[in-house]
Amino acid sequence: MTMTPRAEPTDAATPFTIEDMFPGAIALLDTARTVTVLCHVHPDADTIGSGLALAMVLRRRGVSVQVSFGAPDNLPESMNELPGLELLAAADDVRPAVDLVVTVDAGSRDRLGDLAGRIDDADACLVIDHHRSNTRFGTYNVVDDAAESTTAVITRLLDAWDVEIDVDVAHCLFAGLVTDTGSFRWVRPGSHLLAERLLATGIDGAFIARKLLDNHPFGWLPMLGSVLGSAELVRDAVGGLGFVYAAILREDSAGLRSEEIESVIDIVRTTSEAEVAAVLKQQVGDEWAVSLRSKNVVDVSAIATTLGGGGHRNAAGFTAHGAKSAVVASLIAALG
Repeated sequence: MTMTPRAEPTDAATPFTIEDMFPGAIALLDTARTVTVLCHVHPDADTIGSGLALAMVLRRRGVSVQVSFGAPDNLPESMNELPGLELLAAADDVRPAVDLVVTVDAGSRDRLGDLAGRIDDADACLVIDHHRSNTRFGTYNVVDDAAESTTAVITRLLDAWDVEIDVDVAHCLFAGLVTDTGSFRWVRPGSHLLAERLLATGIDGAFIARKLLDNHPFGWLPMLGSVLGSAELVRDAVGGLGFVYAAILREDSAGLRSEEIESVIDIVRTTSEAEVAAVLKQQVGDEWAVSLRSKNVVDVSAIATTLGGGGHRNAAGFTAHGAKSAVVASLIAALG
């Protein structure tokens, strides 16, 4: 099949809004009969919530649709009550060729892990995202780096598509909104109006938030004690604004879920003497997944991009290899 929506505007002199991009995206979605929705590796509630919400809408329109992510093998337990989970397929079971691949909340092909090649097997690729560092790797790209979450972008796309947002779709959309705003600590004008609209469908917002953000096993507590006890503050880094970091070694995180590991950065970032915070998470061998956060001044997405990663102005990450001391030294050098 041939799908040729209008191209994304590239002339800087031509003003356009994200709403101008929706007709092209809808043309792709309306034409496709087989769709794979790809979430990023080590998925959070924004990518999974976006993927499941869109997939449920497509299924109701008679489309054969799968949702998947490249790693790990299992969905984080905190998301096991999201509607639409029956549409999730294991990475090995994802069809090799479809009319359309849609990626949600993935800033680059690399974020799709082993499933990145599915883009090449599809007739077209629609990228839907809100990361400033998005590389526009799709056939058609809908990227709003001012949006609170990718689920917020999906909501506006569904409105433009004249799709009713029911309780199941709203549940998934709210999951991404509440997590990517840090329980509405990081919002923009309209964020609370969007939350109110989704809550009005009848979803239990308090339950969704608790399940995703405030539900940890006891083993999380000793891990926190070990990791936070090893934190270090570099007061003269970042031009004197301060840098704090902690490392999660494999032995610290044994038996814990990905959400427990990812939650550490939101504690480290509260250090008042540091503009930038980092958590280094030891992977296999000498590989480290590094999460970055900043308060006001520093654009950590730019720092992460120079180190091979990406993200948002105040929340980003990258992957590094080598000894912990060497990774920290290179990060401090990049921060200036």
